[in-house]
Amino acid sequence: MWDTIFNLGNGLALLMWLCLIALPRWPALLAAVLYLGVAVLCLAYAGLLVALLGGVINPVREAGLGGSRGFGDFSLGGIASLFRSQGGVTVGWLHYLALDLFAGLWIARDADAKGFSRWIQAPILLLTFLAGPFGLLVWLVIRERRARATGRWS
Repeated sequence: MWDTIFNLGNGLALLMWLCLIALPRWPALLAAVLYLGVAVLCLAYAGLLVALLGGVINPVREAGLGGSRGFGDFSLGGIASLFRSQGGVTVGWLHYLALDLFAGLWIARDADAKGFSRWIQAPILLLTFLAGPFGLLVWLVIRERRARATGRWS
């Protein structure tokens, strides 16, 4: 089950990223990335999170990692235990996929609004796809430099 959820999430995110980077940004495309991409990933994450919190699934127990440590243990050991299970990694990965795609969508919209060429945007979006916070940081630095140079902050 975890492999299927993981692969479906990856496939959906990859498709949305390809659309965001390579296709014209028509309003319908941006809506599809937001609702068919980000929202579906968020829905899958939320459903699994509720199942974890409700005790319906316990990936730590399912992985045979023992003990009562499970999703509610937010210590370093508890998180490490959770991520040693396929279920924990899958839920965590859906979290990353959803938020990174949302960050990429925001970057694309913001860059379009500020008149950045797609050639400048593409490597930043690719970096955000591969290493979300790093790509977001690069975008924030670039947009700040442009804002200082032009005096336009919005």
